[in-house]
Amino acid sequence: MRILIVEDDREAANYLVKALREAGHAVEHAADGEDGAHAVSTGTFDVVVMDRMLPKRDGLSIIQEMRGRGDETPVLVLSALGQVDDRVDGLKAGGDDYLAKPYAVSELLARVEALARRRRPGEVETSYRVGDLVLDRLSHSVTRAGEEIVLQPREFRLLEYLMKNAGQV
Repeated sequence: MRILIVEDDREAANYLVKALREAGHAVEHAADGEDGAHAVSTGTFDVVVMDRMLPKRDGLSIIQEMRGRGDETPVLVLSALGQVDDRVDGLKAGGDDYLAKPYAVSELLARVEALARRRRPGEVETSYRVGDLVLDRLSHSVTRAGEEIVLQPREFRLLEYLMKNAGQV
């Protein structure tokens, strides 16, 4: 599973990245809101773990932006703000789950795996995006930075496999 961690606390982020990788996941880390917003808009992830209070950009605004453009990637909100109103705000902003700090890593792992399972059964990705490279499975087209790239069928299938398994291959 491909997971993005958006967390400004370097020690907590390193611990999370290590735990998720040991559990067999491909993990990327963004250390502030701007980097996190860029990562979710250009990458393809199975789950995003988003800190709520980030430098440069608030985590909830990033989630709202994701939902506004139709990105349904499951998001687990992490926050030191653990009151009921705070949790409700995180869920209303588009978060799929909310975990207050401090938390047990085993619980976070279980929640991340549960979020990944909740994707609709049979849901198939119609496109893959890695950086500025976009592969559209419906139209069998590939673009990079808006420029179309013509591929032979075998090349298309190979690129599709690589993009589907980005971070693992």
